[in-house]
Order: sequence, then C-alpha cells, then structure tokens
Amino acid sequence: MNDFIGFMHEMVAFVLVAESGSFSKAAQQLAMTPSAVSRQISRLEKAMGVKLMHRTTRQLRLTEAGLDVLERGREMVDAAKATMQAAEEHMRAPKGLVRLSAPKAFARHMLQRCLLSFLARYPDVDVHVMVVDRPVDGLRENVDLVIRLTDDPPQGMVARSLMPVQQWVVASPGYLSAHDAIGRPEDLVNHSCLSLGEQDRDNRWCFSRDDETREVLVRGRFTINHSEMRLDAVSAGFGVGCVPDFVARDAVEQGRVVRVLPDWTFQASYQGTAYLLYAAARYTTPKVRVLIEHLMDALSTSR
Repeated sequence: MNDFIGFMHEMVAFVLVAESGSFSKAAQQLAMTPSAVSRQISRLEKAMGVKLMHRTTRQLRLTEAGLDVLERGREMVDAAKATMQAAEEHMRAPKGLVRLSAPKAFARHMLQRCLLSFLARYPDVDVHVMVVDRPVDGLRENVDLVIRLTDDPPQGMVARSLMPVQQWVVASPGYLSAHDAIGRPEDLVNHSCLSLGEQDRDNRWCFSRDDETREVLVRGRFTINHSEMRLDAVSAGFGVGCVPDFVARDAVEQGRVVRVLPDWTFQASYQGTAYLLYAAARYTTPKVRVLIEHLMDALSTSR
C-alpha cells in the first residue's frame, strides 16, 4: 500500500510538471521544493524503467514514453479527484435546485404527495417539476430526473424501476346493469366507449390474452384526453372507459366503478413500467441523490 501511495504522489508530480512545463510551478502547487519534485520524477522513472522527460536548464521535453504515461496519468489523477469530490459531496448537506419531469396523470396521482413530503424533509432543496406527456431528453433539456412509462428504457441512462403501470377498462355498476353484458372484447361494439381522441387510432381498442389478440372499433359520445375527467364520466354512467390503474384504483376499491374484461390486457401507449431515468455519472450530487432515494422509497411503498 505504501508503494502505491508513493507511486500516486510521484504520478501527480509528473502530471503537474508535464502540464506546467516547469518544476518550480509544480513545486508551488505541491508545496514542495523543485529539487524534491525532481527526485519524485526520478523515482517514477526508475520504478517504470523508462525515461519520461528530457530536462535542460531551459526547457522540458517529454519522451514518447512520457507522452503515453501522461495520458494515463491524467486519467488516474482525474479519477482520484472525482473520488475525493464524491466523498466531499457525501459529507455536504443536500442543497440547491433539482429538475424533474413526469407524465401528467402520473405526476398528479403518484408524485404530488411524495414531492410535498420531500420538500418538508429537505428545506434546502428546491424542486422544479415539468409535467408533460411527451418523451423528455434530460441531457438536452437540462432535467436531472425523468420519469417515463416504457417497456424499453433508453440506452446510456441509469433506469430505476419505480412501478408497473397498466390501463384498466372500467364502467359503473349502474351502467353495466342497464346494458348488455361484456364477456369478450367484441362485446364493446354495442357499448358507449370513452376514448382519448388524440389520434385516429384511439377508437381502435386492442386487447391481448396469452397468445390471443383482439382489436375492436369502438364508439361513444364523449372523448377526452384527461384521465380523471374520463373516470368521472365513467363513474357517472356515461359508458366504458380506459384509465391508468393508479387513477382508477381508489374508485374500484370504493365500488364506484368495476373493472371490465379483467383477464384481458388493454394495449395502450400509456403503460409499461414507470422508470426513473438520469445520466450515468461517476457520482450523483446530494440534492439529486436524496430525491432519487425518496422517490424510490415512496413509490415502492405505494405499489
């Protein structure tokens, strides 16, 4: 271990001398004498068995081996600096602004409460939430954390699984008692179905079960791309609607709506796994790290 520590000291001295072109400048940064720095370089050359630089009274010139060692030495020094910085960051209290993006319904139903508890717990951390349903590029848009519903998280990002998300097809007990029974997807053609109305295909509902796939062209009097408003219309008896499970769960448990075709999976874009995405880095700042931990704990508990 002592040999390794000595080697690192000598490598730091070599990098500083090579970058500054001066033993005196390197010595000032290291709080050493130029002769002591020179001895460190000599020990490094002896340990490596190569000549790293040609020294004269007027200039320094790296050898071919010295140029190669400088490149690797810089990497070692940068890694050591990053390690020290990471350790220092861990000792600091979380402070500053964190930017987070999330889909609208997920933000309202799953994030609001845990973000408020986070703000109460960490008074020196501010949170800016960008609520959008489109995919957000965290690096380009300067967003620290991105929540995305997908089955295929992007490469090059850290992807932490928060919770699975499904689309439930629901209807009120009153509506179901007044209309024909729904035992298979094809039965929906005889019912009023509430669609999103964002795309032309939104009235083509696709279901899957085991190896079966069924697509049904549905119709209805009300189209709305707001999940809570769609659930309210369903609860009021205006038809059958698809709603994210985390939006519909309370209404199902309270008996205001009933799941329809529960043994079939409704295929939609707004489903999959909710992932917490952030850039892969050597270390994460305390303000971001504590929010990651808080979201992971809160949302895993809410599953």
